[in-house]
Amino acid sequence: MNMQKGRWLVVGVAVVALGVSGCSTINPYTGEKQTAKATSGAVIGGAVGAILGAATGDKESRKKRALKGAGVGAIAGGGVGYYMDTQEAKLREKLESTGVSVTRNGDNIILNMPSAITFDVNSSALKANFFSVLDSVNLVLKEYKSTLVTVAGHTDSSGADDYNMRLSQQRAQTVATYLNNNGVATERLAAVGYGESQPVASNDTAEGKARNRRVEITLDPITQ
Repeated sequence: MNMQKGRWLVVGVAVVALGVSGCSTINPYTGEKQTAKATSGAVIGGAVGAILGAATGDKESRKKRALKGAGVGAIAGGGVGYYMDTQEAKLREKLESTGVSVTRNGDNIILNMPSAITFDVNSSALKANFFSVLDSVNLVLKEYKSTLVTVAGHTDSSGADDYNMRLSQQRAQTVATYLNNNGVATERLAAVGYGESQPVASNDTAEGKARNRRVEITLDPITQ
């Protein structure tokens, strides 16, 4: 993780105006081997919600805050795999045909949300069809409370570095704020913007740029 380019931000209690209110594992449900590895929505400007300062990025510290402040319990070591397996299965079921990819990486789950469903170019306002996707994710996150949620924003290489960094942060904050407003405890959430620093495809083509414009949500179990 590029901690120089990425700046960790803890998402606080948000004040937002909403226009519309690696490893391999076996999926216990399918038996498949999975590789570990316009807006009628929210119009959000540069300062999204209330941000309560910089986070350290230290997962252990975040886990302690969540256990203390969010009223969740830690998962015993032997039960972590099953806990994440069932959470993954729920996410795959609810996100089927949405365009969101669900990737399992050991005990972590990564949701890759492409630009086609998230944000318009140069905008940090949620697209209208993104609400239903986030609502589906939110339902699972509220059921599986012993999970840390990290929202990361990414851009393509068009534009200045500073602008892309700010835009990626605003987009990550927007998503985290929406989840927070809909019941995911503040202590479980963090938002980070990486700008153009972590591409997953070449920025030399329109297709590659579209893949790089994305939001990723990483889910980590809160363990004992």
